[in-house]
Amino acid sequence: MITIRKGVDRGKANYGWLDTRHTFSFANYYHPDHMGYRALRVMNEDRITPGGGFPTHPHESMEIITYVLEGSLAHKDSTGGGGVITPGMVQYMSAGSGVSHSEFNASKSEPLHLYQIWLLPNERGGAPRYEERQVADTVNGALTLIASPDGRDGSFAIRQDASLYAAKVAEGETLSHDFADGRYGWLQVAKGGVEIGGLMMQAGDGAKIAEEEAVSFRALADSEILLFDLP
Repeated sequence: MITIRKGVDRGKANYGWLDTRHTFSFANYYHPDHMGYRALRVMNEDRITPGGGFPTHPHESMEIITYVLEGSLAHKDSTGGGGVITPGMVQYMSAGSGVSHSEFNASKSEPLHLYQIWLLPNERGGAPRYEERQVADTVNGALTLIASPDGRDGSFAIRQDASLYAAKVAEGETLSHDFADGRYGWLQVAKGGVEIGGLMMQAGDGAKIAEEEAVSFRALADSEILLFDLP
């Protein structure tokens, strides 16, 4: 069963420096039917003006992955982790028992466009940690593993039995993924558009995937997608 969550139906807020869309309930947006999906709790699409950003603020017991589509993100946190994340890079922060961090558009002239993703951890607490990784050379035309519970294939080892794949797919290309028994999926279209199970999706749309042994999707345009394999 595949259920589309249309991007136009997401929660939204505009603070001047931040124009954001919330797939699931977040901040001042609340919808009882969209509180998350399985271990996936937050799927925010953020556009941040030049020089804008989030001043230092705390998190705990959350697995946070940031995927930059355009621009550059400057990150600094209380673990000593930090850097500038650009397209083709992915950032992972496990908040663990508690961490404080700041995030800003590193450019004074160019906008920043990103997805920030939160997953619930298997257990609360643990030492916070930070990693960033270059993936640009591996996501073209293939599902590349970005995060997993065991860190296999060079992915981030996260504190949840979930796997995240990313791909850039040229128009007309088809990709597929098999799900083990009892697993679920979420497909997020970051750019372009895809057809999955006879359903059409465009940028901003997400899809719940349940009770499917496998899914395949075809790019309707040059596209960029995120696919989650969830417990």
